[in-house]
Amino acid sequence: MPLLADVAVPVPLSQAFTYEVPAALAGEVRPGARVLCEFHRRKLLGVVLAVSERSAAIDPSKIKPLAALVDARPALPAELLSFLQELAAYYFAPIGEVLRLALPAIEREQVRALKAQGELGGVLDLGRAKQVGGRKVAYASATDAVEEPGTLRGQAAAVLALLRANGEQPVARLEERYGNARSALKKLAERGLVALDEREPPRDPFFRLPEERDVPPELNPAQAEAAARIDAALAALSTPGRAAPSAPGGAEARGAAPREPRPAGPSAFLLFGVTGSGKTEVYLRAIKSCLDRGRGALVMVPEIALTPQLVARFRARFGDELAVLHSGLSDADRHAMWASLHGGKVRVAIGARSALFAPVPDLGLILVDEEHDGSFKQEEGVRYHARDMALLRAHRAGAVCVLGSATPSIESVALVRRGKLVELRLPERAHREASLPEVTLVDLRRFGAGPSGDPLISLPLHRALERTLAAKEQAILFLNRRGFAPSVVCGSCGNLTTCSACSVALTYHRGRRRDARPQAPAGAPAPGPAAPLDERPQGGLLRCHYCDYAGPLPERCGSCGSRTLLLEGLGTERLEATIAASFPEARVARLDRDVAGKDRSQAILARMREGKIDILVGTQMVTKGHDLPNVTLVGVVNADAALGLPDFRAAERGFQLLVQVAGRAGRRDRPGRVLIQTRNPEHPAIAFAAAHDVPGFLDREIRDREEVGYPPATRLALIRIDAVDEGVGRGAAARLAAHARTCPDGLARRVEVLGPSAAPIARLRGRYRFRVLLRARERGPLRGTLAALTGLMRDGIDRNARVIIDVDPVAML
Repeated sequence: MPLLADVAVPVPLSQAFTYEVPAALAGEVRPGARVLCEFHRRKLLGVVLAVSERSAAIDPSKIKPLAALVDARPALPAELLSFLQELAAYYFAPIGEVLRLALPAIEREQVRALKAQGELGGVLDLGRAKQVGGRKVAYASATDAVEEPGTLRGQAAAVLALLRANGEQPVARLEERYGNARSALKKLAERGLVALDEREPPRDPFFRLPEERDVPPELNPAQAEAAARIDAALAALSTPGRAAPSAPGGAEARGAAPREPRPAGPSAFLLFGVTGSGKTEVYLRAIKSCLDRGRGALVMVPEIALTPQLVARFRARFGDELAVLHSGLSDADRHAMWASLHGGKVRVAIGARSALFAPVPDLGLILVDEEHDGSFKQEEGVRYHARDMALLRAHRAGAVCVLGSATPSIESVALVRRGKLVELRLPERAHREASLPEVTLVDLRRFGAGPSGDPLISLPLHRALERTLAAKEQAILFLNRRGFAPSVVCGSCGNLTTCSACSVALTYHRGRRRDARPQAPAGAPAPGPAAPLDERPQGGLLRCHYCDYAGPLPERCGSCGSRTLLLEGLGTERLEATIAASFPEARVARLDRDVAGKDRSQAILARMREGKIDILVGTQMVTKGHDLPNVTLVGVVNADAALGLPDFRAAERGFQLLVQVAGRAGRRDRPGRVLIQTRNPEHPAIAFAAAHDVPGFLDREIRDREEVGYPPATRLALIRIDAVDEGVGRGAAARLAAHARTCPDGLARRVEVLGPSAAPIARLRGRYRFRVLLRARERGPLRGTLAALTGLMRDGIDRNARVIIDVDPVAML
């Protein structure tokens, strides 16, 4: 019988394709390896899923041979390959698109090898498979050998001591410190005390500067208990496999990933600790325990703005032997990080959502920090949830998984109550002198504007800022709206200026010009009064925050022709300008997506830690776990903004933001204070946040969700439909909804079909949007209905309509 390979190719189809393995490659093609294969007269890079000797289910004459093998060693380890296949099945995603998430760039040496074999003739389509490869840099690391006493002196002894203390170092960095480092390293290498290696260097900014090693602090009792429970779970894991690769005909070659036995005790935890409770130190202890047992660890964080702070702490504890993975990396840097993990040189990976697919060797631990954060859900392409899939990957790999948060998600709390997770509590802040901040609600129905004149900067908030500045302390002002003014309205007819491609208002961005007046030179006459912040602006742009349209502010209203255009509302740009004008002696800065370009957010946070900023204005980027010791005041400018969205998670998200931003205050010996401005102080999210009562809010929210039938009481799938033509989109949505209702589970009312309806944002990027919501108490009926819909999506829907299945949706707009 012929040797056949099931290959996933990068096309939007859920199936794999069968190819014949040529005799010359019979002993080399294994699951997880990339191959070059012909597909519709093109040559594509595919991934082998399984290899077996079997009779073909189709005409053997139609089976094409594989053109070439790209990876001598599989790019995707068996554990990772099996996990990716499960992910594709769960989310009804094309397997080729899923595998692409985990594949590295193709090396130029591999391309040259294929050219030498003559396999790159014809139409080659590498898709998004980037090519990398170039200059190599020398690295030095200490070996396990021990020198005889008294045989090393001078720089050789100093270099060896530094390598033993700080781990592997670039030779160029050693030369900056020791002038004769190269000769010293040559001497050490000849004695077997140092290993020299050349490879492409990671150019990631996180590794530009050396990081001094830290001394682990003493744990408080709650931290010690949590660390001990995780350590016990790691100890119960089976010993990592070090056996030689199985023969090509073995189980691994046939595509069956080895399954490790599960430990007897719990292996999935929810680390529930108040803000500033020292969760990161528990993570560090868990990673050390994992590494000591010969296993690898994966750390996931929600935002890249949070990653530098974590990376610095991890480098201080473990040296540079870790990989940092995030969307800001160049293809070459990403490949270098991937190669260091795939080759086993590095066993710790840290990154945002996409780090889930890192090829960590002998995976033993997955940590998900701020697990409640919505950014763990991918909203484009393959719509996976990294937190949920972290639990799955850990389970399949026989690893321990720890989810950490001060405001756990409703879903994770439900898993605790069902016995799927074990809760570990950190009820107090890690620093003995630190306590949770005092929270004051400022009812904007009772308090008017302060001296600034802006109604959203109340008198209590203004006075609190004055006291903070007088005490030489720092403040954070949180407003979750970018730009200068969220909308532009005609003062004559009330027409709202909207995006031509999206059904949303355009936001006015003034740019870097500031209303705060520069200080006059000594002896110069005092300047006149500052111009009002809401007068007709000069310059600036109108921007759409959804499709990225940018254009000038029009001279006249598009509806009535009036020149009276008013800037409505308050954004972070305007807040920054207002605060700078009201407190001219203060150093004011802003942190939001508009200023958080490459390295800029790290620079702003560094200035904040160094005391070079007095007041930091920002969006939710300022809430993300930053440890800023001198911040004693946090002002929430408009707590109501997030609570009125048409989304059943609005209250949960608003509560999480309030608790997280409040947690930035009073993290050391100085007491903190939080002012929450609201017109609805009775709202449960605001009242519970003011009381620091996270369990109380979670209990109430779970009861409310059960009453109206939303997760975690039920399971959801959202069918998203969009089209350039409104009628085409509406017709496709109606047909999908009707088909779902006539499926067996729909007829039996095991699956509830809601819709079709227009999406809350009815038009986006020039396409009209509709949706059909499926809801069920059990996962099985929901998946059966989705499977039935996939057939209709493939053959029975107008090709001009785009249909996407979103399992466990997070963004409901």
